[in-house]
Amino acid sequence: MSLPEQQDQHVDATEAARTISFLGPAGTFTESALKLAPEAEGKLWKPVTNVLEALMDVQTGRSYAAMIAVENSVEGGVTASQDALSTMDRLRIIGEYVVPIRFMLAVRPGVELAQVRRVAAHPVAYGQCRRWLHRELPRHEHVPAASNVASAQMLLEEQPEAEAAITPPTIRDHVDVEIAAEDIQDSMIARTRFVLVTTRTDLPPRTGRDKTSVIVALPEDRPGALLSMLEQFAARGINLSMITSRPIPEQPGQYRFVIDIDGHLEDARVTDALLGLRRYCPAVKFLGSYPRAVATSVPIDPAYSDENYEQARAWLDGLVQ
Repeated sequence: MSLPEQQDQHVDATEAARTISFLGPAGTFTESALKLAPEAEGKLWKPVTNVLEALMDVQTGRSYAAMIAVENSVEGGVTASQDALSTMDRLRIIGEYVVPIRFMLAVRPGVELAQVRRVAAHPVAYGQCRRWLHRELPRHEHVPAASNVASAQMLLEEQPEAEAAITPPTIRDHVDVEIAAEDIQDSMIARTRFVLVTTRTDLPPRTGRDKTSVIVALPEDRPGALLSMLEQFAARGINLSMITSRPIPEQPGQYRFVIDIDGHLEDARVTDALLGLRRYCPAVKFLGSYPRAVATSVPIDPAYSDENYEQARAWLDGLVQ
């Protein structure tokens, strides 16, 4: 290999180590989440077209990290993200960030609301504005868009597929459109939760307000199988802040469970629960322990504190001298 080629590879590796991929273009809610992440400061922000591309950038070393949406307070889990995390290897979550969600209806300059027949929107955004749309535009058609900014960009195409688009409040900073209606979201307190994903295997230190994410497939389909899995957490006083199921395409009728646990892997009760879970469900995927976006401590029953686990271990060790 020649020296210039070596230098080019070094530059590429250096740039990748400073790059974070996100669902673009500029102006999306995912970019807003990046602005909340200390890890993103001073990095290169690379817009991509979908979640899978963002995570593949990380997996292949083209980016240091990816910011992806995982859950919306109205629509629930972001299935594309959950399925990608379920099937892609060597990915770890190191932080989460919550972004308040507001939507506007944008139109091409000169278009009136009464002229709108087709509305471009990202499917998740569309799902959060259904009541307003059916009240104000009862006969409209939905035109899917890749992102909340791409929907507005579609309006300016030479032969646009839609007369209006669901967009974020800052859309006029990025696209030359007009706003026909503000705050069209069904919930005024809607939030979307984002996570920063890398291939790092070291864990962020415990903060007392941590979360641990895992994906679990039950070992067999039988009555009580899910209850047996959940007992691994209940028996150790662990709260699950989220549990959702996703079908396993290659095993029709079988499901994976995406679970968020209140606590850090280094908490004794969480360590013990995951050991029990792994004994019961061999197909466990650990996605990471990281600080919760909510800056409040995780309540712990004193019976399941680290100190009580240490005392119980000392008692057991003392039974045999």
